[in-house]
Amino acid sequence: MADPLKVFISHRDSTCAACTEALGRKAWITLRSDKGALCLDCGDMGHLVFLPSGSAALTRRSKKYSSLSAIVLKWSRSRRRYERQGLLVESDALKRAEKECLEDADARARQRERAAEARAELDATYVKAFAAAIREMFPGCPKTRAKDIATHACRKHSGRVGRSAAAKALDDEAIQLAVIAHVRHRETRYDELLMSGMDRSDARRAIATDVDSVLTRWRQGG
Repeated sequence: MADPLKVFISHRDSTCAACTEALGRKAWITLRSDKGALCLDCGDMGHLVFLPSGSAALTRRSKKYSSLSAIVLKWSRSRRRYERQGLLVESDALKRAEKECLEDADARARQRERAAEARAELDATYVKAFAAAIREMFPGCPKTRAKDIATHACRKHSGRVGRSAAAKALDDEAIQLAVIAHVRHRETRYDELLMSGMDRSDARRAIATDVDSVLTRWRQGG
């Protein structure tokens, strides 16, 4: 495979060896062993357009569709080496590549939307099953409360009990833990005790009887 064509952004004054035009500093030139430095027009690259580095997919496709292309390099004084700045390609090739990349972006967006819808549907089914399991274990728990408990416990990325593997399997202990947590915060003075500065363990002991009372009532269906 032939070496890729290279275009250099000159860091010193340059003159085109073919047309003898003074190009000055920062001129875009190509080097030919038999002719020296050439401006892009004399190097038969004046019709190409510049595609900056940044998008691997766009660069790859543009190069694929362009019958003539060249790597653009610039000297880095700090690193003391030439560094790639982008690619020179044919205008039509760039347009075609841009069109395909936009189509791919739209397709990926649609895929993400469908995946999000599928996850939402799955989560809704899971929350519904979790709420039903609560009602089965605690028939006295109001339906709205069961739904609230399930929604809260199963919230994504929450680290809550409903996101555990046991909860996803509708394990009895996991369901009971979610209900206890709800009762503790909604049916007792637990939060007030914590706000008053009471230690968490002491606060739980202080409201244990109240929690057991609610759980017993809900288990019995009353």
